[in-house]
Amino acid sequence: MKSAYELAMERLNKTTPTVKLSAAQKQEIAALESEYAAKLAAREIAMKDEMAKVADDPEKEGTLREQLALDRKKLQAELEAKKERVRQDAA
Repeated sequence: MKSAYELAMERLNKTTPTVKLSAAQKQEIAALESEYAAKLAAREIAMKDEMAKVADDPEKEGTLREQLALDRKKLQAELEAKKERVRQDAA
């Protein structure tokens, strides 16, 4: 008898079969993740420096925090799009 998990995984594989990635594709995805982690870290450091300069103005600091959140989302979206392109090359 199969568990609920196994049944769910079977249904999932029927609707969206898993794509096997080559070693080169895995390496490319890892490189992309590393590159974007570095970009995000650099952006966070720059924004923290700017926030420290305007620490006495909560409005400006809040604006910078919002900008950092938007930058994070943008970088994450770029990363996911590039990773998806690498995955599509496998199909």
